[in-house]
Amino acid sequence: MIQMPVQNKNNLEHILAEYGRERDNLIPLLQEVQEHLQYLSPEAIRLVADHLDLSENDVYGVATFYTQFRFIPPGLHHVRVCQGTACHVRGSDMILDAISRTTGIEPGETSEDGKFSLERVACFGSCALAPVVVLDDKVYGRMTAAKTKKIIEDKK
Repeated sequence: MIQMPVQNKNNLEHILAEYGRERDNLIPLLQEVQEHLQYLSPEAIRLVADHLDLSENDVYGVATFYTQFRFIPPGLHHVRVCQGTACHVRGSDMILDAISRTTGIEPGETSEDGKFSLERVACFGSCALAPVVVLDDKVYGRMTAAKTKKIIEDKK
């Protein structure tokens, strides 16, 4: 089990204190915890479950239903590839493959060195720029596998 540093645990207890113990607080609480930690650690799941008097399985059941929640720490550089219709038609699958080959990870994974994490996204709403890749918070439009490989290699 991944252990959280003491300061994160204390900060989570501060976040938990802002929420009542009603089950209706589960999703907003998970969202705020993930915003703070960048993912939902096993310890965070346990603390949320204890706070809401739920089982850890109940919390995992809800959290795994929604694609917004992550259970592994994101990489230093977070790469997201749009898989919407416009991006798909214009080659986003080839871009995703190029990123996987360059980083050695598949969507939903973080590289062993912690430098990169890769995520598929249903749509960014930037269809005029298709295909779209977002690296960290920078949007790259009209991408190709070769262009994407270059921006990834520049971050290595």
